[in-house]
Amino acid sequence: MPESFDDRDLSESSFWGVQLRHATFRDTDFSDSRFFHVFLKNVSIDGEINNLVINGVDVTDYVNQHDRWWPLRNNLAPDTKERIVESWTALGKEWSKLLGLVLTARPSVVNQSVNGEWTLNQTLRHLIFAMDKWFMLPVLGQHSFSAIGLPNSSSQARPWPGLDLNQNPDFEEVMATRSDQHKRFGEFISGMRMEELPETVAIEENGNVPALMCLHVVLEEEFEHLRYMIRDLAVE
Repeated sequence: MPESFDDRDLSESSFWGVQLRHATFRDTDFSDSRFFHVFLKNVSIDGEINNLVINGVDVTDYVNQHDRWWPLRNNLAPDTKERIVESWTALGKEWSKLLGLVLTARPSVVNQSVNGEWTLNQTLRHLIFAMDKWFMLPVLGQHSFSAIGLPNSSSQARPWPGLDLNQNPDFEEVMATRSDQHKRFGEFISGMRMEELPETVAIEENGNVPALMCLHVVLEEEFEHLRYMIRDLAVE
């Protein structure tokens, strides 16, 4: 019987003779883990790779050199202002490239769903919501969410202040809101002093978290949804 392990700390656990066929691990930290006499067949790994040794061979350099997203993938949780700005700048260039390709080749694709996934317009609305949740409200002190934001499905029943799920904004309105948010985020990280970031801030639904984590979540959201869109729209 399949089980679900959510938000659990299983550090230092031992798995012996365990069947994990067809298992899915998401947002999981395997740092300093050891796998002995394991069977890895048709296994797909997507994540930050450092000091990965397989059968005595350190494959880190090989993997990273052939990773289209390296070194950006390994710089989504930066601890200095300079690296945060570097990642944000790189993400901005990648998004600009994608949007330029899409709008030049097939403008109608912004409202096209692939395999039931979010359209580009919906994805950008979700990123507006994420920016509100993790930056505009907790860090800048904005009082309510953008009406056109789109939470993930499991959170849509929550009463997010200012959010209106009945909204059906066109692409131009979505891009205008996104551009304003991006401008304000960029200005903030360019002028911030790391030592002046609040130790913790309150996040709707998630409680109190370190302020630096909020910036990391923004980077991660932008990165992951960029890759989803490139995959679904097949524009590269």
